[in-house]
Formats: sequence, C-alpha cells, structure tokens
Amino acid sequence: MSFLQPLLLWGLLAAAIPIIIHLLNRRRHKTVMWAAMQFLLKATRESRGKKKLRHILILTCRCLGIAALATAAARPLLSGMMGWNGGKPDLVVLILDRSASMEATPKNGNLPRRKLALQRVRDAMADLDGTRLVLIDSASGTAQDVPSPDVLDQLSSTAATDTAADLSALASRASEYLAASPGRAEVWIASDLQASNWQTQNDRWTSARAALAALPQPPKLRILALSGKPSANQGIRILSSRRSDSELILDLEISRDQDTNIALDLPLTATLNGIRSTSNLSIVGQNLRFRKTLPIPPSGNSGHGWLSIPGDGNPRDNVAFFAYGPPRPVKSLVVAAPGEAANYLAIAAAPDGFAGQSVERLDPHQIPGLETENLSAILWAAPLPSGAIAESLTRFLSAGGEILFFPPPADNDTKFLDLQWSPVTESDRGKFLILDSWDRDDGLLRDGIDGSPIPADRLKAVKRRLPKGESTPLARWDDSAPFLIRRIVDRGTAWFVGSLPDYTWSNLGDADVLLPLVQRAVTEGAARFDDDHFAALGSREAAPRPGETNTRLDDYGTPHPGNTAFEAGIHRLGDRTLALNRPPAEDAPEILSREELGKLLEGTGFTLLEDRGTSATDKISRDAWRGFLIAMLCFLIAEAALCLPKKPATIPSALSTHTGKS
Repeated sequence: MSFLQPLLLWGLLAAAIPIIIHLLNRRRHKTVMWAAMQFLLKATRESRGKKKLRHILILTCRCLGIAALATAAARPLLSGMMGWNGGKPDLVVLILDRSASMEATPKNGNLPRRKLALQRVRDAMADLDGTRLVLIDSASGTAQDVPSPDVLDQLSSTAATDTAADLSALASRASEYLAASPGRAEVWIASDLQASNWQTQNDRWTSARAALAALPQPPKLRILALSGKPSANQGIRILSSRRSDSELILDLEISRDQDTNIALDLPLTATLNGIRSTSNLSIVGQNLRFRKTLPIPPSGNSGHGWLSIPGDGNPRDNVAFFAYGPPRPVKSLVVAAPGEAANYLAIAAAPDGFAGQSVERLDPHQIPGLETENLSAILWAAPLPSGAIAESLTRFLSAGGEILFFPPPADNDTKFLDLQWSPVTESDRGKFLILDSWDRDDGLLRDGIDGSPIPADRLKAVKRRLPKGESTPLARWDDSAPFLIRRIVDRGTAWFVGSLPDYTWSNLGDADVLLPLVQRAVTEGAARFDDDHFAALGSREAAPRPGETNTRLDDYGTPHPGNTAFEAGIHRLGDRTLALNRPPAEDAPEILSREELGKLLEGTGFTLLEDRGTSATDKISRDAWRGFLIAMLCFLIAEAALCLPKKPATIPSALSTHTGKS
C-alpha cells in the first residue's frame, strides 16, 4: 500500500486523543470511602467486569475512527502483490520489453501482454498525479519523456516489434539516465520474464546493480511480470535458405506450445514474388521440421517472399520471410597430398548430382598461393597451418567460412587456434575403434531435418589422432576420447575430425558419415554469401551500413509508421534486399523463475507484481480512501451503540403483588 499524501499520516497521532481525555478525567475525581458505600459496591460487583469491557470497546472505537479518518486523508493506494510502497516518486523510468514474445495473448484474455503492460502503467500513473514518466523501450534503447500516460499506446516506441530484448543493457541505460536526473525515482520493468531476454549469465547485471546502488538516491525497482499461461500458439521459422539453380530450398520448423500426440492440421501459405500457393501440414508432437522447395521463375535472378500460417495467440511468429539473389557456384578446396584421402574428400565436397558444387585440390606445398575469398569450405588433411597461412585461414573463418581439419599422416606439433594433434594411436589387434556417442541435435552429425539419424555407429577405425586443446566435443570414441570437436571463430567454425578417410586408418571414406559431414560444412560455409539476403533483426548483418536507408518492400500485415527498422519483413537497405526475421531466441519457451529473478536482482530490494492478464479492466493500484471512510463510520456507529443507556430491569409480577399486600 502507498499513500499519495504521506505527510497526512501524522494525523494518526490524533488517535491518542480519546485515551488522553480518558486519563485526564480519571484524575479529576477523588475517592472518599464511607460506610454506606460498601453496600452499593457489593450490589454492583457482579456487573463491574462487563462495564469495564464496554468502556474499553468505546475507547477503542473512538481511537480507530480517528485513525481511519487520518488514513483516508492520506489517499492510500492498494497495489496487490507489487507493493508500490514508499510514497509518490518525482520520476518513473519505465523499461518496456516490446520483444516479439510480448505479443502473446494470455489465456482467457483479449489483449497482448505489451498492451496490458501499457494499460497497467497508465492506470498506475493516473494515481501519481504530477510524477514525470520517462520511457526506455527494448528496441531502440533510448530514453524519451512521455508527455502524458494517456498517449503511451499511441507512440511508435511502444508499438509491437519482432526484436529481442536485453534487459541488463536497459537497466544500465536507466542508471545512466538517473545519474543526470536528481530526485526521488522509481524504475519499472514491464516484461513477460522470457529467460532469453533477461540473459541470467550476462555479467552486465553485476555492473547494472552496482550502478543503480551507486546513485545518490537509489531508485526503487518494480517488476511488472506479464505472466500466466498464453493462448494456444503455433510458430514458423526458416532454419536455412539457399538457392540451387532454379529452386529455392527452405528448411522449415513449425512448433506449437502443446506437446501432444493429437494431430494438428495447418494450412501453409507460400508467397513468392506475389504468387501464392497453399498446402496442408499435419503436426504431431511439439515440433515439425521439413524441407520445402519452391521453383524460381526463369525470368528473374532475384526475388523474395514469405511463408505464413493462420493467426493465433501470437501473430508475430506466424510468418517467416526469405529473399534470394542470382545463383552462385559453391566452391570448396581440399588441401591434401595426392592419395586416397584426398580423393574421398574431393568426392564428398562435390559429389555427382549436386549441381553448382565444385572442388579444387592443392598440395600442401602449394599453400602459399591460397585464395579463400570465393570459397565455402576448406577440407584440410595436412600439417596445421602457421604464419601468414594461419592468419589467412583465421580471416576466412571470421568471414563465415567452414574448415574441416583431418589428421596429417606424419606427426607435427604445430598449433592452430591453440589446438593441435596428438601422436597417432592404434586399436588393439583384431579390434576397432568405434564411435560411442555423438550429439544428435547439434553439429555436423546431428539428425536430418526429418529426424533421421546419421549412422555414425558404422564408423570403424584402426588409427586415429586426438585433437588437443579447449574446444567443444560433439562426438566421442568408445573410450570417451574426442572424435569431432568444434571451435567457433566469429561467424565461422573450425572442425577437427579424429581420423582420415583412408582405409589404412578407417572406413570414414564410406558415404554414411563422410558425405553428410562434409556437405553440412559446405552448406553452412556457403550461407555466408547469403548474408545480404537473410538475417535476424538485431544482428550485425541486419544493421544498415553507412549511407544506406531502410525501406520495407513486402505488404504482409500492417506495418507501424516509424517502426520499420524493428519489424520483420523484406527490407531494402541501399542496394541490398534483405529478409529480416525475429531472432531465434524469441521462440525459446523458458521463463525466468522467482528464484532466478531474485538472484539476478539481489540487493536491489525489488518488488514483484505478477499480472495474469485475464481482465483488461484490472488496475495495478486502486484508490482505497473510500474504504477507510466507511470503516470510520462503522467505528463511530459502534461507539454510539455502546454508549446507549442500558434498559432498567423489570420487577417480576409475583414479587410486586406480594409487596403491595403487605
């Protein structure tokens, strides 16, 4: 509970006035004992306790009536679980999460969480007349004065977006603003507590808490959590998009918030260069991954479109956009000495039937002439690079290229990215080294788009080298030694594979493992050439370059004026045509728990209100002075009833008749 006029609470001291008057009245009377008084005291001794209790109740009602009047004059506000206690602030800084997940509608509700948050804040500010409101939204991250809470939902900086949020950065921004704004302040954070937007492992929270605590007058922190179960929702996402001659190959995922075996039929609408087509899908379980191929008209070298599903609990995840440019050859490079391993690697990099793919082989002694600008992937079966070649490969990785390192035939202690090969180890005579485990959800050995696994258990080896150094192992031999490890370098990835596709080493040359291993690296490396066509909002690729202006090309939905840069769609950035989609993290369902929130904001003394959003008319704070006035009237009526004189006792009729006869 808070009070709009907390100074009037000093009026509660007036509740002591009846007690003081009572004590003064007792001192006015002097007790004189006389003989006849003993008979009167004896006659009233039985009712003395009841009279004393009645006097105490009368005094209590008078005190409570005065206290209720003083409390009502201080204008109390009831605010549910949030507890907006502490009086009226001079300034409220509102941090508004307007990420894509905030457009989810709570179950049994009719407004998305973002609009509910604006409504709750507007109602709360109506009770804080004269308090200044400053908005920091999650999309732009800039602070702006709000002239009136009534216009909150009319601002472009409070409109729906397809972006993610970084609450730690926004909290730091709020502390910077408050450092230049003296006075009593409060920070309100309106969010759905989606864990990906709070980034609990982010070290910036430590500095954000310290910055808030270091302010001359630390603000009170209030969390308005738009929680509650959301309405039924399905979302669509493009996992990858690539052009293959006259076809556009899209890997898609459709997810729903219910994990059930009941099939859900959905129409999928594909729009390509203004031409629409619809197909039906059936989803069993929580996710459906599949591949869709769209024919590209022969007349155009570039184009764009989108895939959409019907509207549901969150309209921001019902569409995914794509764009494509002219066909581009996919070229790979094999660095290996002539022999069986080099042959198998070349076949896996450009197999028959894979149009548009080519491969070139270089001997290790030809490496000084290495050109990587137009390469998608490099297959390296030679001693690890050093010097200028290592620098060139590092730049290739940073630009988004993929490198698969295979063991060199001869021992070499050269390091690359702080990784090196161990000496050769061999299996026992008559036995094989086999793969015992591999990550089926991530890496080059992950399951296919339709869920089919890679038969990596068929791999058998008699010789191997182990990659040594800090890295992420994604597959292991049966003795737990790493077979496949990953090192991410900026936008690219370096992979180390623990055996050679040479039958004196292993059967890795079989297509079961080597072909998907290499083709996935080639495909991911080629994706760097599509950065000008496909990106996530908020990423480096989606940011306008110097001199570029942003224009939206598609006509899907109802774009909000002034909000183009934060909406998914087909965007023209200078000479680039770019399909911008919501960040993948916005589809993550994990919600921050109370315990995690408490650890994240430890020491801030924050208060929390969980708003289920079932009623659009609910308010964060309610004026409660009328209730205290009614309570005062009840106390005064009770006091008056207790003060009424007691009815005289009636004399029994039998006793009256007997007395008259005598």
